[in-house]
Amino acid sequence: MTTISVTEDVKRRLLRVTSELQLKLKRRVDFNEAIRFLLVQRQEKRPHLLMEACKSTIGADEALKELATERKRDEEKAERYLSV
Repeated sequence: MTTISVTEDVKRRLLRVTSELQLKLKRRVDFNEAIRFLLVQRQEKRPHLLMEACKSTIGADEALKELATERKRDEEKAERYLSV
């Protein structure tokens, strides 16, 4: 067994995770098991989240056109400012 040092806020957050696991599993859970849970959870792939993040949002085309228009205006202002 190895000892690790963590700050107080990390310890509190880990204690919160441990408590939530204990409620969920209805048994005693130690810090080691809580850390293992967090590591495994981090490694899980969630393709539905990727698909959700990649799908087009409503109004994206209009927003892209507006962004291009504003960028062109900014470049024109910069050109006028620098050419004086």
